[in-house]
Amino acid sequence: MRSLLSIICWITLSFTSFAQDRPKIGLVLGGGGAKGAAQVGVLKYIEEAGVPIDYIVGTSIGSIIGGLYSVGYRSQQLDSLFTNMDWEVFFSGSVSGIQQISDVFASWLNLPDSVDFDSLPIPFRCVATDISTTQEVVISRGNMAKAMRASMSIPGAFKPVRWGDMLLVDGGMHNNLPVDVAKEMGADVIIAIDLTQNKHEDRNFSLKETLGIGGILDWLVSRPDWKKYNKNRKMADIYINPDLKGYDATSFSPRDIKNMIFIGEEAGKKAVKELTKLTASH
Repeated sequence: MRSLLSIICWITLSFTSFAQDRPKIGLVLGGGGAKGAAQVGVLKYIEEAGVPIDYIVGTSIGSIIGGLYSVGYRSQQLDSLFTNMDWEVFFSGSVSGIQQISDVFASWLNLPDSVDFDSLPIPFRCVATDISTTQEVVISRGNMAKAMRASMSIPGAFKPVRWGDMLLVDGGMHNNLPVDVAKEMGADVIIAIDLTQNKHEDRNFSLKETLGIGGILDWLVSRPDWKKYNKNRKMADIYINPDLKGYDATSFSPRDIKNMIFIGEEAGKKAVKELTKLTASH
């Protein structure tokens, strides 16, 4: 009996040790409007490889896909949502329609009005920008539908979202590939799905530092988002950048959506070996 109990204890401790020792995996979903359809395609192969996702961080369209994924949506459901959604109708009147879009997100999420994002099936962070300070805002609790709406509020296309004392717009203004946020959450390994096609070199000039001029003008000149993007891109352990040349943030036609999901699938397929190694080694 003692021998049997010893074996059971050993097996239990082994499984507990494995669970504790396994590196935590973060999924980072960048911004890019309609190009987010490609992320849905990539997710199919992340699931196929059996990669366990411990944290999700999203910016803009990545916050919508990531938010839905964090509450239990999977690639097939997201595929159906993207291909069946009438995006032109959805976004009509969106400059003033904050509540309209937030209500749709809320119906998809089916969550309380306020929630701790760490309590979700997969802990989640949503990245936005405070337009008054041009500073990054990482949202970790509150009304998740409203947070997703804030993260996708491209200035000039969508009305900013009031969040406490802040006025929030698209997170891509400051951090379009928030690998650093996933690291701060505790992720040891990062899978980043980047929708950016045209890469930019860092700018080393700042109006604020040289002339004391801050705000939007300094942001336009210094482009701190480029510097952060380049740094975050290099920190990703598995970097997936679907070839979406010829498509842009407004390519919401049914044909374009289907094509971009397929392009994402092809990018995911190319990453399967890396993803499988990640699963097998941990």
